[in-house]
Amino acid sequence: MPETQMPTARTRLVREPHRAVYDREAVYKILDEGFLCHIGFVKDGQPFVIPTSYGRKGDCLFIHGSAASRMLRGMKEGLPVCVTVTLIDGLVLARSIFNHSINYRSVVILGKARSVEEPEEKLAALRALSEHILPGRWDDVRQPNERELKLTAVLGLQIEEFSAKMRTGPPLDDPEDYSFPTWAGVLPLELTAQKPVSDPNLQPGRETPESLRSYSRKG
Repeated sequence: MPETQMPTARTRLVREPHRAVYDREAVYKILDEGFLCHIGFVKDGQPFVIPTSYGRKGDCLFIHGSAASRMLRGMKEGLPVCVTVTLIDGLVLARSIFNHSINYRSVVILGKARSVEEPEEKLAALRALSEHILPGRWDDVRQPNERELKLTAVLGLQIEEFSAKMRTGPPLDDPEDYSFPTWAGVLPLELTAQKPVSDPNLQPGRETPESLRSYSRKG
């Protein structure tokens, strides 16, 4: 399949185009740091936006859920979808309320998902999703059995039509406001893991895996 030329008419940024990014590797970096997306679609004239986890392997984004899910059933039917991922990097505090902003990185992917049905491919997709969220966990736990696989729907969305948008840096005030007597700057924000909390029914002597002790979304 030939590479889609970026941007397309649907993904070209109109407002603040200087913040646009159409580079595939930059988009993958954002996707790999996140693991929660919002999927928008229209079913019978009603718009829906559903949050769900995802995993990326190569040029494909995988999502999963209950086989009874309205969203996944609709996507299996070939409904067009819009997938968004947003990472918040900081609050941008200007001298005027009007010029306050947020430093962020976001991705929008448009397309139609396909249902992953073949058992080996489905298992590989679920592994990719698990490893995207928590590397090493798949090998530490029981694998899905046949019944669980039947109850789980897995869909893959090729990352072909996409764009990213980013804001970085300090506040941009109006020239006359730079002398206003208040603090201005950026309050950095990031997602950080806290100390793991063991299950009360954990077997005695079972230690917390290193993958949890050192967990981070920053590479």
